[in-house]
Amino acid sequence: MQSLNWKGYRVIAWIGQALLAIFVIVAAVQGKWLNALGLGFFLVASFVFVVQDDKLPTLFDFLFVLAALLNATGWVWGLFGKPGPYDEIVHAYTTFAITLALSFFVYSSMLNLFRNHTLLYLVTITSFGIAIGALWEIAEWSAGKVLSTQVIESLDDTIIDLVMDSLGAALAALTSLWALRQWTNRNIEVNNLLPLRGGSRE
Repeated sequence: MQSLNWKGYRVIAWIGQALLAIFVIVAAVQGKWLNALGLGFFLVASFVFVVQDDKLPTLFDFLFVLAALLNATGWVWGLFGKPGPYDEIVHAYTTFAITLALSFFVYSSMLNLFRNHTLLYLVTITSFGIAIGALWEIAEWSAGKVLSTQVIESLDDTIIDLVMDSLGAALAALTSLWALRQWTNRNIEVNNLLPLRGGSRE
């Protein structure tokens, strides 16, 4: 289980939290309050994931904090508006990390059921991730209207983002299926050991 629930992942995630806090301070010092607010959102969201000790594999904590750091880096140094695939890569990876973590939260009570329905699980998680990507695009469009600033460059930009979100969601579904099998195997092993431990005490 080290590959999925290694405690070192959580240590690295806490280090990432510290870096995010530094990014928030840097943005505030620069007077970029909108960036500071956005970074603060990622800091709080990633903190919520990290403190869920038993509900998520520690690998998911690390992957989510890494997504937050990628977004933070792009905002602080203005990488999203520069030529290159940075925006597309971050879109795909962020959707991947969010879908991976949230799918375990939302479907936690159904994980054992999904274990025996592979195709249903893959379709469900992929659709879940695509919906997250669509909501993110709506949020970007709304921010542009409310703040009177250009957040979305063009329709082509939106479609490309949705394509990358879909790829990230599909990758999250495959990774989640692998994690699901390890996670449920661990829970089954723990539950099988509990009666034995209980019996040894009597």
